[in-house]
Amino acid sequence: MSSQQHSSSAGNRHKLEGPKNHYLSYIVSIVLTMIAFAAVLYGGLDRAFLLWFLTGLGVVQILFQLAYWMHMKERGHLFPIVGLIFGAIVALTAVAAGVFWTWW
Repeated sequence: MSSQQHSSSAGNRHKLEGPKNHYLSYIVSIVLTMIAFAAVLYGGLDRAFLLWFLTGLGVVQILFQLAYWMHMKERGHLFPIVGLIFGAIVALTAVAAGVFWTWW
């Protein structure tokens, strides 16, 4: 009986979200991709604005992918999040060093 109570409390803690959030995330990803293609196809936008706009859309899409497909919004994912942040810091440092080295 105690094992049955233990399994039911663990089941309540890790509820399945169902496909609804996955469908929503997929639709948002498709819409963001269509907006990016439309911005490039329009051709009348300033190049600097377009680069920042596409980068922003990419960051939003990455956050959606991490939150809904990689389940980073759930509890217990602190170590992978710290690893991703550390990797981003290393990548940005490498890009900054390359830019500095090229222009110096």
